[in-house]
Amino acid sequence: MRVTVNEIVFDCADPAAQARFWAGLLGGEPVDRAADWSYVDPPGFVRVAFQRVPEGKAVKNRLHLDLDARDVAGAADAAVARGAERVGGIVRDEQGCFQVLRDPEGNEFCFVGD
Repeated sequence: MRVTVNEIVFDCADPAAQARFWAGLLGGEPVDRAADWSYVDPPGFVRVAFQRVPEGKAVKNRLHLDLDARDVAGAADAAVARGAERVGGIVRDEQGCFQVLRDPEGNEFCFVGD
């Protein structure tokens, strides 16, 4: 039996704000499905959804998104302008380079490039 990913869901405090932030990074339009549920359907990517939960984020995420970026520094600058926060600097190693960031609610994600 084969299954596929339907969507990636982030717990958060403000689903609509998170959907707007991620739509700015990934493309697509933010959709508010309900007061506690929003999502964005980026072109060429799985749906990313945001569900309101009562508890706040307490520890590092167990899952994060790695996003391809031809210009890692430029993508990070654009994300910061939208409300992200850098976690350290750009790391360069034998596999290429990456920049870790946090979205406005503290969820980590990375831009990766050559």
